[in-house]
Amino acid sequence: MSATFTETLQNPFLAAAGASLLGLVMGSFLNVLVHRLPRMLEQQWRQQCRELLHPAAASEPAPARYDLALPPSHCPHCGHRLAWRENLPLLSYLRQRGRCRACGQAIGLRYPLLELLAAACGLLAVVAFGTSLTALAAMLLGWGLLALAAIDAEQQLLPDTLTLPLLWLGLLFNSSGLLVSPAAAIIGAVAGYLFLWLIYHGFRLFTGKEGLGRGDFKLLALLGAWLGWQALPAIVVLASLAGASVGLARVVLKRQQLHQAMPFGPFLALAGWLVLLLREPLLGFYGLA
Repeated sequence: MSATFTETLQNPFLAAAGASLLGLVMGSFLNVLVHRLPRMLEQQWRQQCRELLHPAAASEPAPARYDLALPPSHCPHCGHRLAWRENLPLLSYLRQRGRCRACGQAIGLRYPLLELLAAACGLLAVVAFGTSLTALAAMLLGWGLLALAAIDAEQQLLPDTLTLPLLWLGLLFNSSGLLVSPAAAIIGAVAGYLFLWLIYHGFRLFTGKEGLGRGDFKLLALLGAWLGWQALPAIVVLASLAGASVGLARVVLKRQQLHQAMPFGPFLALAGWLVLLLREPLLGFYGLA
């Protein structure tokens, strides 16, 4: 490693700026992921159903390729292919005043918001943990939670293709005790899943309804694998309080009905990120620090 690069890493302002810039770039990728992954999964499910119900469909030509690389980035309204200058994180949105250059349709606020939040994840990780492997792990967790929260907010879906690799990654990082001990991580993954699993089945037993999605079980298991079993009470309490507050506000403002389903994943993700950054005071409140 060159001396200049080492000095850059040791400079807190340059390190924070670099992490923020990296976060902006990652936010641009997360926007692609959030938009395309649910559609990719739906395409796979439809193809599997066709082949199951109509075996002859297996010999039919495959549909046009649709993944994270193809087709190239384009306007979802008119199909206009975006040039490189229309794909610059945040800058393109500001320069075009939030509209497609070809058709003039508004670009969703999710695009600049996700880029800003991804930049904030990078910045806060470096502020909290310095230029270290822990900071890199915190960035990866933050970006993964952002993607899951955004997909759940839009589609009420927490894809296993994101949740499970992040869970294993948390166990891998903690195999050397990076954030918590290996034992705390393993118990956290198991306890996180079982806790919401028991609540789900208890609620269904008494009401005949499903109060949680199964993806929430895996998301809390993911957070347990990263942050340890000690973090689970704080995560559940914070997520429940945030979810109840937002739900009540939406009902009062007549944005949703009282018994209308609302995704819980974004609140779990937010609570997990807060516990990562503020572990000592939050867990100290429960006597678990």
